[in-house]
Amino acid sequence: MDIQIEESWKEILKDEFDKTYFQHVVAFLKAEKASGKTIYPPGSLIFNSFKQTPFSNVKVVIIGQDPYHNPGQAHGLSFSVPDGIAKPPSLLNIFKELKNDLGIPVPQNGNLTKWASQGVLLLNASLTVRQNEPGSHAQIGWLQFTDQVIKKISDEKEGIVFLLWGKFAQEKQTLIDETKHFVLKAAHPSPLSANNGFFGCRHFSKTNELLMKQHKIPVDWKI
Repeated sequence: MDIQIEESWKEILKDEFDKTYFQHVVAFLKAEKASGKTIYPPGSLIFNSFKQTPFSNVKVVIIGQDPYHNPGQAHGLSFSVPDGIAKPPSLLNIFKELKNDLGIPVPQNGNLTKWASQGVLLLNASLTVRQNEPGSHAQIGWLQFTDQVIKKISDEKEGIVFLLWGKFAQEKQTLIDETKHFVLKAAHPSPLSANNGFFGCRHFSKTNELLMKQHKIPVDWKI
């Protein structure tokens, strides 16, 4: 099966693509498309987080749950939206915390590709979703795949900073070897929970402190 994914990731994850669960993912998406369902993000962007952040470049991981399910929003990077698309509430709260933490003004757009290009893997646990149906692809096999992504990063790299926002992301902590990586946890940036520990977490400055202690280049969080 020829999965269109960035070459370094293709090598790291090659064993996954032939497994039964992943073949089910592919068959399910083909069936959805054949039945006229609208799937986000577009096919060419399903693996965009891997394209923008090759395996060798990963130094920070931000785990999201689901792609955005409204037209034009999802482009394969967790929490991010393409240029010209209104910033969803969670992303707006991320920018508010960034301003409080590092003094960076809230940007005009919500495209986080610049973060991804610096080694911030913006990974959704599910890589696709049906239009207007959040969580609709959560049980088709994507979680097994992205759990393996997290585990491969944990097993084969060192000193990665994992940002786990909210209960769902924090359940992934068991996949991470904390003897050689760093885990920062906070509430989800959603308006429902941001006041319960996301605001004030200062994860952006803390991430850069951890990177610099390892003599790694800090992230320029400005969009």
